[in-house]
Amino acid sequence: MSIQRDAPPLPSIDGAPVGTRDKLLGGTLVALFLANMLNFFDRAIPSVVAEPIKNEFSLSDLQLGLITSAFTLVYAVAGLPLGRLADTKNRPKIIGIGLLVWSGLTAATGAAGSYVLFILARLGVGVGEATFTPAANSMIGDIYPAERRSRALGVFMLGLPIGLMLAYFTVGKIAEAFDSWRAPFFLAAIPGVLLAVVLYRMADPVRGGSESPEARAAAVSQAPITRPIRRLLAIPTLRWLILAGLTFNFAAYAVNSFVVPLLMRQYHLKLTAAASVTGIIVGITGLIGLLLGARYADKASARSPRVRLMIGVGTSALAAPLTALALLQHGGNVVMFTLLFSAGWLLAYGFYISVYPAIHDVVVPRLRGTATALFFAAMYLLGGFSGPVAVGAISDWFAKRALADAGTGKLAQYAGDGLNSAMYLVPIMLALTAVFIYLATRTVGKDAARMQAELSQA
Repeated sequence: MSIQRDAPPLPSIDGAPVGTRDKLLGGTLVALFLANMLNFFDRAIPSVVAEPIKNEFSLSDLQLGLITSAFTLVYAVAGLPLGRLADTKNRPKIIGIGLLVWSGLTAATGAAGSYVLFILARLGVGVGEATFTPAANSMIGDIYPAERRSRALGVFMLGLPIGLMLAYFTVGKIAEAFDSWRAPFFLAAIPGVLLAVVLYRMADPVRGGSESPEARAAAVSQAPITRPIRRLLAIPTLRWLILAGLTFNFAAYAVNSFVVPLLMRQYHLKLTAAASVTGIIVGITGLIGLLLGARYADKASARSPRVRLMIGVGTSALAAPLTALALLQHGGNVVMFTLLFSAGWLLAYGFYISVYPAIHDVVVPRLRGTATALFFAAMYLLGGFSGPVAVGAISDWFAKRALADAGTGKLAQYAGDGLNSAMYLVPIMLALTAVFIYLATRTVGKDAARMQAELSQA
């Protein structure tokens, strides 16, 4: 189903003159991209230095996975009230305060003297970062109309692969240069504090500014919305997208948490080399996938929201067997492992430029911050939390079983094989992601039309 509507005028920002409006909008997107880049850079640091942390605190793979999972647990829970706040309060100020908090606690992570203190600091980072994504996605939805939204969100989401790439290419070298895994945490806090000041002083876009005049009037209405969560969960497409986000984030956080340790154990790479290879797999591929994919997704959306979602179906379905083939290398050819996993992860990035814009296609502007927070709550609480924990626990189980079967040696000798076996959960989850996105394609047309009808009657 194709939805036709008159192109809305460019949105304004706090009454800015028309001549400066485009610069303000572009500057807003750039600032949000930079914050997103720091967001994922900070998240990736523990994964890059996972092996030194494991050795210093004498951790199992399950405990190692809990470092990431503890962050995602708080991130998901805190995101719901903060997402609702983004629908009613000044979003740049929310983001600026959050960025200041998470940068300060990133530095505190580096100062942690025990595993418990490390976990507590990461919990605080999760609260700070939970302020960001609902407010940022809501702002982008108010700036860019549907036919340009994939490209804008693609630029914003470039912060993910670039942040990961910078982390995986630099954190290992920083740790080796300072002879301490703690140094990257201290250095990462500095740009975050500076950017927090910039974001706090930005203007907030008009809510619903990219929609029709009727939609903008509905977006800025002060009438209270009762039972917003129940109202959102009544949208069939959003329910399927939440399930897709759950399975995708399970795979993504398992990959981000354990590819560096896998390369060090199975392929015997040093920390810097393993981190750099991971940077290629999860970083460079994202640059290519988002830049190319966003353009095609916007063209697809001109036909119908369903066509854009079909891109996510195809890319996720192809990513699953490619990542499985990479794991079948089982410590053999590291070049082949890198090529296969990179190809699979490049395709996996199709999730972002197809699923994220679909939320805006079916949710009214006044609830987009809450919808994003709800989406992320499930995505991180059930997916991002479960991925590292499940893979870590299964890795420990396989390693212990291998040791028991051998009857000799040390557990560390079998840690690589155990982790490789546990990582097969990644292609399974990518295949499930394709299934859930496909189910969303069956309802998105009706839900998008219902949203437009609701706005026109407001």
